[in-house]
Order: sequence, then C-alpha cells, then structure tokens
Amino acid sequence: MENIITMINNYINTYLPDFFMKFVVSVIILLIGLIVGRILGKLIHKVLHEIELNNILKKATGLKVALEEIISSFVTYFTYFVFIIIAIEKLGVGAIVLNIVAGGVMLVIILSVFLSIKDFVPNCVAGITIYREGFIKKGDFIRVKETEGRVTKISLIETRIETKGKDTISIPNSIMTKNEVVKLKQ
Repeated sequence: MENIITMINNYINTYLPDFFMKFVVSVIILLIGLIVGRILGKLIHKVLHEIELNNILKKATGLKVALEEIISSFVTYFTYFVFIIIAIEKLGVGAIVLNIVAGGVMLVIILSVFLSIKDFVPNCVAGITIYREGFIKKGDFIRVKETEGRVTKISLIETRIETKGKDTISIPNSIMTKNEVVKLKQ
C-alpha cells in the first residue's frame, strides 16, 4: 500500500508541474493571439479603408461589397486560428485536435457540396428533357401554375418568362417538368 502511495506521489511531482506549465504557457499564447489578431484586423481594415478598396471595387464592378471588412475579419480570425493551433501544440494534443478539425472541415465541405447540387442536378436533368422534347421554345407563350407569359430564354437550369406586365420571372426547369405547362396562342 505504501508503495502505491509513493508511486502516485512521484507521478504527481513529476508530471503535474510539467502539464501545469504547459497549460499556463498555452493560456498566455491564446491571450497574446487574441490581442495580436485584434490589432492586425484593425490595422488591415484601416489600411484598406485608406486606399478606399470598397469604393475602387464599386467603381470597377458596380457592386457594393464590404470587402474591407471581409478581409480584415479574415485576417483577425486567421490569426486567432494560428495562435489556437500553437497553444494546442504546446499542450501536446495538437495532432489529435488537428485531425478532428480537419474532419469537421471536410464534413462541412461535403455537406455544402451536396446541398448545392441538390437543386442543380434535377434542374439540369429537366433542362435536358425540355431541350430534347422541344415542347417549348423561345418566343412561345406559356402558362405554368399561375404564371403566364412569353419565353425569353431557356437554359440548362431555368426558363425565363416575360409577363404581360413586362416582369421577367425565372422558373427552375424542374418546376417546368413537374407541373402542367400550357402553350397559349398569341
């Protein structure tokens, strides 16, 4: 019994101070990372705002995008991520955590791909069916559900219809094949 107590005591004296020091160093690294990330993010935002990146992008493309904020946020969070990885490595569990994070990222990517193609594939198949059957063509007047108008464009994914009120409506091709399409006389 005394032998077991001595072994436990030796284990605690040998490994606990080492783990405690690793833990303290990891916490300090995390705090430094939070400070550095925030400073870098604000600095990048200030520099991008000085060169008026948002205005340049708006003039070049006509799109109003908050690119300054997006880039500065990315830099901030990337810095946080790097410091978190360094802190985890100091604790000695880096490989395990990195494998879990990599698995999570791959799962999110796979789910995103599946969710993005869930509508794309049926619309493509329906678009091929519309082309093959040739029932409707550009210029035809049709009615699908409550929508009525002239077909202005048929693509692989959607069919565009211009209503009598000159509104343009995009109808996914899968809806065109699932519902009754009535060809109207002009």
